[in-house]
Amino acid sequence: MKKYDYVLVGAGLYSGVIAYLASQAGKSCLVLERRDHTGGNIYCEEIEGIHVHKYGAHIFHTSNKEVWQFVNSLAEFNRYTNSPIANYKGEIYNMPFNMNTFSKMWGIRTPEEAKTIIEEQRKAVLGEPKNLEEQAIKLVGKDIYEKLVKGYTEKQWGRDCSELPSFIIKRLPVRFTYDNNYFNDLYQGIPIGGYNVLTERLFEKADVQTGVDFLEDKEKYLAMGETVIYTGAIDAFYDYALGKLEYRTVRFETEVLDTDNYQGVAVVNYTDRETPYTRVIEHKHFEFGTQKKTVISREYSTDWKEGMEPYYPVNDARNQELYQKYAALAEKEEKVIFGGRLGEYKYYDMDKVIEAALNQWEKMQR
Repeated sequence: MKKYDYVLVGAGLYSGVIAYLASQAGKSCLVLERRDHTGGNIYCEEIEGIHVHKYGAHIFHTSNKEVWQFVNSLAEFNRYTNSPIANYKGEIYNMPFNMNTFSKMWGIRTPEEAKTIIEEQRKAVLGEPKNLEEQAIKLVGKDIYEKLVKGYTEKQWGRDCSELPSFIIKRLPVRFTYDNNYFNDLYQGIPIGGYNVLTERLFEKADVQTGVDFLEDKEKYLAMGETVIYTGAIDAFYDYALGKLEYRTVRFETEVLDTDNYQGVAVVNYTDRETPYTRVIEHKHFEFGTQKKTVISREYSTDWKEGMEPYYPVNDARNQELYQKYAALAEKEEKVIFGGRLGEYKYYDMDKVIEAALNQWEKMQR
């Protein structure tokens, strides 16, 4: 049985960064991936010449120059700027909430007019917000909440906003400028040719086995590495001994349409409760595609059950308390390092995953 310096469980960004840096340092790496491809949730499949984000829209954005330089050393990025729109029962609004949104909603023109309306509507909530509904109204006022927050959030979490804890929405960005750029970060874009260009570079010098479930032969694979980087679900590693952590998951319906332009933008959020999906992605717009056909994906948010792909940790008090117990077990592991979205039970943007992996690599070299 061959011995490796590193056995990496999961082939997402966290593992990819460490596999790349380890290979650059002359170390041997074995990557074990349950799916039939590398890249984790940023994997793209090509349909009609379009790079389709198979597991939902991924827009790279960061203010970390080191991270930006790192990814650009592996792939060339385009100038895509995330400017989604919201569809509320056929009414179209710009996002994030900005002067274009307020002008459409209230027929106003100036920041002062918008501030006056929002301030007045915020007064509907007195004292500390008791739930997400009150928290949102206190942040952005009743009109924006009712049309652009309530239905979307209830579909995301599968319950009424009045039943959700207030801490889920700590802030809602409100801009008093006519700026539709969703992110405030210094750098933003999509790899030209799709994310596979990036992830193939990350794993190019590692031995990769896809369609392999590490947990089905855990002891064998643990013995194969001097160090094991585990990016699967932390509770699954311990066979759910302390109980199961909860997640939300996303289901996709992807369709090829015989038109060159379906919605005129990559991302449309459907913010009413009645529309069953949360958003529609038109993938060609991420790379300014000119193909004759287009590919769209409708996203449906649902409760996670075993066998489904876990997406978003349910960060309530019960789950955080349970995660801390698993994290205490993980701390005692001598050769296993837990990382990434599932290994740390944490929602990570892509740049933050890369940053965490770069930091972990540095730490391992000390």
